[in-house]
Amino acid sequence: MELENLQDLYIHALKDLYSAERQIIQALPKMMKAASSDKLRAGLQEHLKQTEEHVNRLEKILSNHAHATRGKRCKGMEGVIAEGRLLFSGVLLS
Repeated sequence: MELENLQDLYIHALKDLYSAERQIIQALPKMMKAASSDKLRAGLQEHLKQTEEHVNRLEKILSNHAHATRGKRCKGMEGVIAEGRLLFSGVLLS
């Protein structure tokens, strides 16, 4: 998608956020399984619930602008999740 105006940038940013939030939804259940603390698991569960709400809002916003949610995968969130895998693989939580 070529960015020609502020509207294009806005849609691009929404799709990037959508990708990031979807990646979080996929990663959080794995982190909950690996967490050794009930309090941490509960916090991650709450975060998952909030993230699902964010995804629903982004879907509505994009739909209202007549755009699909499909876009490029958010590389920034990929990095954050990769770092989280290190934390939850037992390196820092065991």
